[in-house]
Amino acid sequence: MKFLDLARVEIRSGAGGAGCASFRREKFIEFGGPDGGDGGRGGDVWVEAVAGLNTLIDFRYRQHFFAQNGRPGMGAQRTGRDGADVVLRVPAGTEILEEDGETLVADLVRAGERVCLARGGNGGWGNLRFASSTNRAPRHANPGQPGVERRLRLRLKLIADAGLVGLPNAGKSTFLARTTNARPKIADYPFTTLAPGLGVVAVDGQEFVLADIPGLIAGASEGRGLGDQFLGHVERCAVLLHLVDGTSATVAQDYRTVAAELRAYSPALAAKPRLVALNKIDALDARTRAGRRRSLARAAGQPVLALSAATGEGVTAVLRALVAAIAAARAPAAGAAEAGAWQP
Repeated sequence: MKFLDLARVEIRSGAGGAGCASFRREKFIEFGGPDGGDGGRGGDVWVEAVAGLNTLIDFRYRQHFFAQNGRPGMGAQRTGRDGADVVLRVPAGTEILEEDGETLVADLVRAGERVCLARGGNGGWGNLRFASSTNRAPRHANPGQPGVERRLRLRLKLIADAGLVGLPNAGKSTFLARTTNARPKIADYPFTTLAPGLGVVAVDGQEFVLADIPGLIAGASEGRGLGDQFLGHVERCAVLLHLVDGTSATVAQDYRTVAAELRAYSPALAAKPRLVALNKIDALDARTRAGRRRSLARAAGQPVLALSAATGEGVTAVLRALVAAIAAARAPAAGAAEAGAWQP
């Protein structure tokens, strides 16, 4: 299935049905009076996050979603039928934005969440509603209210516990394949990863979701390479794992390049807890490995882990560090939720 994380849709709720102006006409009833029924209500347009979806590809082939109009009222006090609702089913983690692409309408993080995007119009009143002691034969009825039309954008941000960042060919896809059952494309040329990937990591009886995004290069925030269009997929991650290619002679500069692109995209993303790891150490001798690890630690201002995603050396230690970092990052949110819970 092709991955798609951006889509545009046009929605319209149903218009309300018109009220009916009619009078009773029955044998032996001389002055029957008004009996026009109300019009039915127009259908609503809803969006719902559902489990089992991880792409917006369905919205490439269908962009228009129109709810059904309400039926008009009829004589004998018969109310028109309400219009059927329309439901847009999206993956969990989808943001609903206005047409400008900036104004947030809704953010559906968990499966089962529903938001009404457009309310249907109310049905018009029939002439029975206007009967009074001074107006016993009203000859008018209300039209139904029109529906609401909107143009919206859908933007998917994958939900994961940890996200992989780094330059192209830093070994992110190899790390994902080594630690999960995901099977991303792996090759010895840049930009083999063209779309984000997810995998479930299991270590020491614990599991977490790991996200891999295409590599960043200098100027990604200006649209170079694949740009920063996929960085939104790691915005929801609790922790970032920054992989640096140990075979590069400029590991410190490689680290600074990616760090600068993260800051340019979002200061909040750059401020997330981050582990830094030197990858491909199987291709280095002990002296070179130690030197480049020290150089990277000075640039990052924190301890640096070392691993080889190809051979598995050091991978378990990195996964355990990720588990600890995720737990530490999630702890404040869990504490706030517990503090806000109702206490008898």
